[in-house]
Amino acid sequence: MRGKSLMIQGTASSVGKSVLCAALLRILRQDGLSVAPFKAQNMSLNAFVTRDGLEMGRAQATQAQAAGIEPDVRMNPVLLKPTGDRRSQVIVEGRAIGVLSAMAYHRMKPELRGRIKAVYDSLEADFDCVVIEGAGSPAEINLREGDLVNMAMARAADAPVLLVGDIDLGGVFASLLGTMMLLTDEERARVKGVIINKFRGDIALLEPGLRMLEERIGVPVLGVVPWMDVELEEEDGATRRFARAGGAGEIRVAVVKPAHISNFTDIQALALQPDARVFYARAPEELEEADLVVLPGTKNTVEDLETLRRSGMAEAIRRFAQRGGMVLGICGGYQMLGRALRDPEGVESRVPFLPGLGLLDMETAFCKDKTVSQSVGTVDCAAGWLREANGLTLEGYEIHAGRCAFGPEATPWLRIGGRVDGVMSPDGNVLGTHLHGLFDDGRLFSAIASRIRAQKGLPAREDTPQSAAEHREREFERIAAVVRTSLDMDAIYRIIREGA
Repeated sequence: MRGKSLMIQGTASSVGKSVLCAALLRILRQDGLSVAPFKAQNMSLNAFVTRDGLEMGRAQATQAQAAGIEPDVRMNPVLLKPTGDRRSQVIVEGRAIGVLSAMAYHRMKPELRGRIKAVYDSLEADFDCVVIEGAGSPAEINLREGDLVNMAMARAADAPVLLVGDIDLGGVFASLLGTMMLLTDEERARVKGVIINKFRGDIALLEPGLRMLEERIGVPVLGVVPWMDVELEEEDGATRRFARAGGAGEIRVAVVKPAHISNFTDIQALALQPDARVFYARAPEELEEADLVVLPGTKNTVEDLETLRRSGMAEAIRRFAQRGGMVLGICGGYQMLGRALRDPEGVESRVPFLPGLGLLDMETAFCKDKTVSQSVGTVDCAAGWLREANGLTLEGYEIHAGRCAFGPEATPWLRIGGRVDGVMSPDGNVLGTHLHGLFDDGRLFSAIASRIRAQKGLPAREDTPQSAAEHREREFERIAAVVRTSLDMDAIYRIIREGA
């Protein structure tokens, strides 16, 4: 069966393509096939770093884990990371090639098509089946000429297509029918079935609509997948997660969301911890409810810090820290906590100098060469409350263009390969690091929570930290079981064998 493919496309963004791909990859793996994910082009600020120091979209990395294999940059050859001002950093085969406008990127597409096809062919040759994910909708007819990721990719891979609609949004029959009507004859011929996703209720009430839809579009409905409250890493900022809290613990964690938030999987791992109650702060006064304030990563540190100042949130963070509240900055959030941000070459913005929040004795200068690597940090703190965690290792990754210079009041607390990466304030209540993934095994948050509990006079807790990897594995098994029972898997196997 080696060299087969299956493509999942949707009627819109956020209809559940990424989750369904992950579920199907796990099902195929459970059934003994070697499988891999693929998405020609991703637009996301949630990146993953491979073992060889290359960037790819987080969704395909998660799908690779569902397939039981190591994430490989071939699974996502083009990654676009929006920087604001209608420009994106363009990453091709794992390496940044520059920041381009939409038109400049459009002019690159003929060259990229050939590179994407070669990468896909290389991947397909190594597996029994490749599950390909589309982006947005194939019915965006104004974008058809420049398409790299939907029907153009299906044609390049000669892949059969399953079309997914989200019933929770409403209008699912119209969106599926309308999408099919806007496809060309050749594109419609590739669609072998449709899936209705995120259904809540009695499926018997849907039956008349399902039969009528099949008559109208001429392809079968392969199943109706019920609503699943899925707790896997999100692909991008379209997530609804920012509108709700996570966790039910006693330690209240306020996340200050920058406009260009990136790698917010750090926050998802934090919300898994048994003593955490995470919420996204929308107004400065909400920080008063917090025990810990987290400044996550951002793709545009300078511009986002200016926005935080205009909203009053920056000053609220300063006041919170000056009162002794604990503040933790990650990557771009870490850089904001310093005395200054310097960008004379315009790497991240058009602002050459901006004062930071002044909560850490350090300055950041942006360089054209990015640090992109999987990294292991070790807690190494000579003084303060974190000494109790000395020797603790934190496995994660780095993606940043900033280089930090430290002053005499910056107290090191984390080292990566012998170099200082994380520093804290003299009294230990403001910490920062470039290391993403620092909450993934839960042990660092457990140390932070213990300190906060002691300060508040709360009794100690002996909760077992929650591993993000173990949680992810349970989710893969759960969604695979739901999808297997919801879809006609015999028909899907037949579609894979017969191809387009």
